[in-house]
Amino acid sequence: MPINATQFIWFNGKLVPWEKATVHVLSHALHYGSSVFEGVRAYATPGGVAIFRLRDHTRRLFDSAKIYRIDVGFSPEQINAACREVVAVNGLHNGAYLRPVAFRGYGEIGVAPKIDPPVDVAVAAWEWGKYLGAGSEAEGVDVCVSSWQRVAPNTLPALAKAAGNYLSSQLISMEAKRLGFAEGIGLAPDGTVSEGAGENLFVIRDGVIHTPGFAHSVLGGITRDTVIQLAREAGYEVRETAIPREMLYLADEVFFTGTAAEITPIRSVDRITVGAGRRGPITENLQKIFFGLFTGATPDHRGWLDPVEMTARRVATA
Repeated sequence: MPINATQFIWFNGKLVPWEKATVHVLSHALHYGSSVFEGVRAYATPGGVAIFRLRDHTRRLFDSAKIYRIDVGFSPEQINAACREVVAVNGLHNGAYLRPVAFRGYGEIGVAPKIDPPVDVAVAAWEWGKYLGAGSEAEGVDVCVSSWQRVAPNTLPALAKAAGNYLSSQLISMEAKRLGFAEGIGLAPDGTVSEGAGENLFVIRDGVIHTPGFAHSVLGGITRDTVIQLAREAGYEVRETAIPREMLYLADEVFFTGTAAEITPIRSVDRITVGAGRRGPITENLQKIFFGLFTGATPDHRGWLDPVEMTARRVATA
């Protein structure tokens, strides 16, 4: 999906014009994947634009950086402020997708250099539609189980949202699209279900909601956690557990979650129809509750919405 360029990007503490937010071709991250990032959404709400679970996303960014020994160089509060600023300064009144990223930049080269390269930090924001296509929220998508497995826990840390980890995701997604599917599902090293190329996965059978646990090579998704909390609050039983592959074919409903994907139903797996071949009632209800957070229909009693003061716009400083 093409990026809709906006005017400014927050880069190392300053706002710079979009086209000038550049890095050197010998940056460490470009050669070795040493970057950590987040995907965050801001929504238009009755009270104005608000960023969804900003503090939780920033916490995960710093958790990922800790795992990979990347010194972000800014405080979580500064990153949060930068996220609000890029939404405001770019006038994204209808909501936005945000991409905070911290990466090892230009300095020494080598897998583990004696002196760490400087760390660059950026936050961009732009308008972005439905990740898995227009209409996917209601109609669902067709997916396949990939021949590529997810990484084993003792190879790459799946709980880190790091750029290098997404080489696996690229293989899963590219294979799926080559075969005519919207997305692929990766299995864990033990053969149980893990997650999609860039989404967590939920399987519903007889009214019980199942999702793979952290030990099954999944990212600790913010939307995943949101759905678990909202589902339990609505009275559903949610189990974080191992899921055998064949459960995907026997399920009444299956859906993806993610910041980009939000809550997207799955209507078939490996050309086998899931349930009635369309969005199921529990998935639809969870969508209603989730999107209700942004319309005001679902009370935000957890303080998940972080308001953006859209009038707080300053002139770029670089």
